[in-house]
Amino acid sequence: MTSKKTTLSSGATVSDEALRNFMGYTIRRAAHIIQSDANRRLKPTGLRMISFSVLNMIVFNPGLRQAHLALALSIERPNLVIIVDELQNAGWVTRNPDPTDRRAFALKATPAGRNVHDAALRLLDTHETHMMQDMTQEERRTLIRALRKIEEIGKTGD
Repeated sequence: MTSKKTTLSSGATVSDEALRNFMGYTIRRAAHIIQSDANRRLKPTGLRMISFSVLNMIVFNPGLRQAHLALALSIERPNLVIIVDELQNAGWVTRNPDPTDRRAFALKATPAGRNVHDAALRLLDTHETHMMQDMTQEERRTLIRALRKIEEIGKTGD
């Protein structure tokens, strides 16, 4: 991977070459690019990648409790409440008392929420194609497998 050189207003240049061999640095830079492109493409729907992720989980897991959703997406509960509030205010999800525990809320996508979800899926398909346009199918599968391995190793804590 080539280093990125940045030209400063003084005309001097700085390089991040010394950081480019660190996995975390490279993943963070790639993730930033991926996230920015996804959010740009999702903008017409009113969703961001994080709110799409929450809506997607609700669409595919009707009746999911907020606490379980926070756990599944590794989102702090107070942050999730803000996102669910946004989705509810847009008319895309409903919160109902969980029939087995009235202290908890069960989440469900509305028809409008499913429609915006479907539109977002089409936009994200274009995003994925764009981001991986120079990769073969095998390279794509290898990348996803490698990232999942890193995630699993990270869960062990050692």
